[in-house]
Amino acid sequence: MAEPILEMRGITKRFPGVLALDDVTLTVQRGAIHAICGENGAGKSTLMKVLSGVYPHGSYDGEIVFEGKPIEFSNIRQSESAGVVIIHQELALIPELSIAENIFLGNETSTRGVISWDEANHRAIELMARVGLRENPLTPVKHLGIGKQQLVEIAKALSKEVKLLILDEPTAALNDDDSTHLLDLLKGLQGKGITSIMISHKLNEIERVSDAITIIRDGRTIETLDVSAGDVDEDRIIRGMVGRDLEHRFPDHAPSIGEVLLEVRDWTVMHPQDHSRVVIKDVDLAVRHGEIVGIAGLMGAGRTELARSIFGRSYGSRTQGTMRLDGKELHLKSVTDAIKAGIAYVSEDRKGLGLNLLDDIKTSISAAALDKLRRGLTVDEREEVVVAERYRTSFNIKAPTITAGVRKLSGGNQQKVVLSKWMYTDPQLLILDEPTRGIDVGAKFEIYGIIQSLAREGKGVLVISSELPELLGLCDRIYTLAEGVITHEFSREDATQESLMRYMTADAR
Repeated sequence: MAEPILEMRGITKRFPGVLALDDVTLTVQRGAIHAICGENGAGKSTLMKVLSGVYPHGSYDGEIVFEGKPIEFSNIRQSESAGVVIIHQELALIPELSIAENIFLGNETSTRGVISWDEANHRAIELMARVGLRENPLTPVKHLGIGKQQLVEIAKALSKEVKLLILDEPTAALNDDDSTHLLDLLKGLQGKGITSIMISHKLNEIERVSDAITIIRDGRTIETLDVSAGDVDEDRIIRGMVGRDLEHRFPDHAPSIGEVLLEVRDWTVMHPQDHSRVVIKDVDLAVRHGEIVGIAGLMGAGRTELARSIFGRSYGSRTQGTMRLDGKELHLKSVTDAIKAGIAYVSEDRKGLGLNLLDDIKTSISAAALDKLRRGLTVDEREEVVVAERYRTSFNIKAPTITAGVRKLSGGNQQKVVLSKWMYTDPQLLILDEPTRGIDVGAKFEIYGIIQSLAREGKGVLVISSELPELLGLCDRIYTLAEGVITHEFSREDATQESLMRYMTADAR
């Protein structure tokens, strides 16, 4: 067998009060695509930050051998010089700069201290062609979709003569087409001798492209699976990740559905900038007490726009139609009005819209309902602590204390904080937009349980998800949306992935 390109031996990393990595070992063969799997908080990203110098040598115990030589990276610049390049889940691009400027940022081509932009743009075109980008290199990155931004990051890595490419959740925010293109690109780079390490929660993608899979649980290496040897499927990976079989991906659910809670009729929403453009057209939908209702649609179908327009008209320049909650017609003009009326909305972008990453857990949980803690002109801080501790316990938020910063939490625990924040507002209707995006199977199971407990309390839940199995396993009823129009309504018994997709792709106009 050829000498591995990477060996990480006995890696141990501690933070105050937390043992993040405990004697982790990892061996990656040259030219392989090696996946790393584990639940949120298992230590996957921490391990890659140790490898890439984000956590410098001396801040951890253990040894790293790269291309047969021990390495001691003190920073990212050193690791990149050696050919180890990491692409984080939060892309490190500057929106206002061009594609070319982002590709060579910090790695500029210069002569006597003067950047040669002609040469940079020419090289950028070559690198962009390698990843399948055909845009003008002068195009500002802010005008690209998230899928193409990922490709810019890979082109940026290729400009640094990458030998080992690390991708942290590269397809978490991508649609199916963009995900397929990116995975095909990884296989293409593999054919040119580039080794890749991929962290992902999408087990079907891991099965498709990986040569080996290392599973990490609670900061320890559990096992490494050889995909070519066979007998590696999603159930096998899950068993290693969570330490048990998940015979059922969803908790048992016996719905107790009551009278209509939310009723939306003839709901039409215009684009916020182009006031003549219809985004949502004549939508009728209803959610009953104790019911979990899904909305299935392709990217761009108007799912989020519909949800936000219901949530205090936070999307759209003009909205027409009627909305009733428990039979009472609502005329909501703001998010504050929606919260007061008993509506909550968990955004698909938990880091951009759901949380202030500078806050701690305690402050985040109370943020949407401070009036409940107000005592005159001040906030009852003792009660705030009691509330935060209650949700930390009941939602199993894994953090040492409620004063821990939300920025340092795993994706699943961040999502639980967001859910806690909105549950503290005591809503009657909870709208969940991609509630398990970027979350591992174990945390998903916990969040499904929280959703079902809300339904048992008689609340209504409206779920938007790109994962059809999630909607089929969780929801009592599902609407399909295409081009801003409701195209069909399915009962739980009648819905299948094929039938949902048929109406998600219907010509709605």
